Amino acid sequence: MKQIALYGKGGIGKSTTAANLSAALACRGLDVMQIGCDPKRDSTRMLMQGRLIPTVMDLVRERGDTDITREDIVYEGFMGVRCVEAGGPEPGVGCAGRGIIATFQILERLGALHADVVVYDVLGDVVCGGFAMPMREGYAEEVYLVTSGELMSLYAANNICKAISRLSSRSRSTCRLAGVICNAKNLPREEELVAEFAKRIGSFLVLYIPRDQVVQQAELNKKTVVEYAPSSNQAAVYRELASRVMDNRRMDIPVPLGIEDLENLAYEYSP
Repeated sequence: MKQIALYGKGGIGKSTTAANLSAALACRGLDVMQIGCDPKRDSTRMLMQGRLIPTVMDLVRERGDTDITREDIVYEGFMGVRCVEAGGPEPGVGCAGRGIIATFQILERLGALHADVVVYDVLGDVVCGGFAMPMREGYAEEVYLVTSGELMSLYAANNICKAISRLSSRSRSTCRLAGVICNAKNLPREEELVAEFAKRIGSFLVLYIPRDQVVQQAELNKKTVVEYAPSSNQAAVYRELASRVMDNRRMDIPVPLGIEDLENLAYEYSP
C-alpha cells in the first residue's frame, strides 16, 4: 500500500490537486482511498459530484465512536475512489487535529484503511500534533508539498519541512519528503522559483501545474477536471502527476530554510 500525503497552505489548491490526483490514479485501474484531513470537509467533494459527505467527527458526536460502521464514513466516488472526511470540532471548541486521530483509529478498527494508494489531504498552515499525525504515526510515508510561488505559500511549505525533518529523526519514523508540487498562480518566473526552493531544501520539483480556467469550470459542474474534461491539457497534467507519483522513489529528509534565506530567495525571483 502506497501512502502519500499532500500538505500545503490553505487556499493553495491542495484539495483540487488531491482530488484530481486520486481521479487520475483510479483511471489507471488502481484502488484509491482519499482521506480529507481538514475541518472544512471539502477534500472529496468533487469526487462525490458536489456532495459533502458526513464527517467522522460529526458521527462521533452524534453516536459515539463504537456505533459507527464502515458504510457510515466511507463513500464511493468517481471511478470507485473511496472517500472519507475526518471533519473537526464545532467552531471555537476543541482541537481540529483530534478529528484526524479519531478517523484513523476508527478506520483501522473497521478494517477499512486499505488500498493500492491512500491519499491524505492535510491542512498545512499549522503542523500541530493532530495535523502532523499522518506523518508522526507512519501513515503518510511520502509527503508532497503543494505550493505556489507566493511567499506565504512557500513559508507554509518550509514550516512543513521543519515538521518532516523533526519527525524523520525518530527511529521508527518512515516519513520522508517525496517532492514539491507547484500549483501555479501564474506569477513571473514562478516555476523557476519553486524549483529553486525545492533544490535548496534538498528535494526536487515533481511537477508544475499551470493555472487553467477549466479547473473552475469543472468545479462549477461539481466534478474533477479528470472527469469533466478528460481530453483537456489540464487533465493530461494531472495524469502526468499520477505517473510521477507512482514512479517516484526519491525520499529525502529536508533541510528547512531560515526565514531570511526564504525571503531573500523570493526577492531574487521577484519582478
